[in-house]
Amino acid sequence: MTAYFPRRMPAPVRIVCLAALAALAGCAPGSSLPPMPPPANVAYRLGAGDQLRVLTYNDLQLTNSFTVGDNGRIAFPLIGSIQASGLTTHELESAITSRLVAEGVLNHPSVSVEVTQYRPIFVLGEVAHPGQYPYMPGMTTLSAVALAGGYTYRAITDYAGAVRSGPDGQAAEGRVKRNSLLQPGDVITVYERYF
Repeated sequence: MTAYFPRRMPAPVRIVCLAALAALAGCAPGSSLPPMPPPANVAYRLGAGDQLRVLTYNDLQLTNSFTVGDNGRIAFPLIGSIQASGLTTHELESAITSRLVAEGVLNHPSVSVEVTQYRPIFVLGEVAHPGQYPYMPGMTTLSAVALAGGYTYRAITDYAGAVRSGPDGQAAEGRVKRNSLLQPGDVITVYERYF
């Protein structure tokens, strides 16, 4: 941004005005947030809102689609509620297999779990259509903004704020760049610029 100063403005006044502009630029919304660490390159942990397909080989009655509930559990036929939130798909496969054997439903079950739809992300602030959007693997901040109709003319486009839940269930807040990778459940806020 180029500042325009009348030629007759005294030099000390110009310096004060430039200092004020620099101070305003330094306190832009969200600029003081720490950078959000990139997603860890580890197996995906299930969370509330994830949709799963559980395949139980040789038993079609136990093959179905499930949604991880707000309590972090799925209701599985014949064996009841099973904790899913915080587990990987392989850990959930093992938990279901163990319960099927323990309950005497199947002797040697073969279970496979896959995520059919990840929990959504949310895009707020200075975008054309704030709201909830489906997460897709490899999604970046910029692709999330594109889903939300793009930036408004008042948006800060270099960075955004993000709130992310960790594996322990604690939420962390930080700053993400346009090319930062997102995770399912992220809440992105695009800030409004002051001038």
